[in-house]
Amino acid sequence: MATHTEFQALTDGLAKITPAIHLVQDSPPSITNAQYDVLRHVLHDVGGQPALPVEYVEKEEEAWEMNTYVTCECLSWRGPWNAEMRRRAEVDLGETQYFGLPYYARWATVAAKFLVDKGLVSLDELSAKIDEVRARLEEASR
Repeated sequence: MATHTEFQALTDGLAKITPAIHLVQDSPPSITNAQYDVLRHVLHDVGGQPALPVEYVEKEEEAWEMNTYVTCECLSWRGPWNAEMRRRAEVDLGETQYFGLPYYARWATVAAKFLVDKGLVSLDELSAKIDEVRARLEEASR
């Protein structure tokens, strides 16, 4: 189990070798083991990365979670994107949002961003739909 300090060291190491601060290397490139560890580090828990302690709680998916899942699967089925694009977009959210949002909230966030970025939905349409759903939920909770 990695400590916060070890996790931060990996993150800081990655920041030092990003293209914004690219260092010219010999060909073929050679890197240290520490640099290799940094390059392997990604924000999600796939590939043997250190896991943060999270209590496992068995629960049924809520309606919004299942709706998000089905929406993303339909986007994949019809071709605009696929699961790998979704996973990559989740990682690209950055640590704060990746670790701060629930699992399906990340899916919903990247799906909305994808639809807007591709011009399939405008920001005005998305905002109007969010307001409509929020009002409907508030009315239902009264």
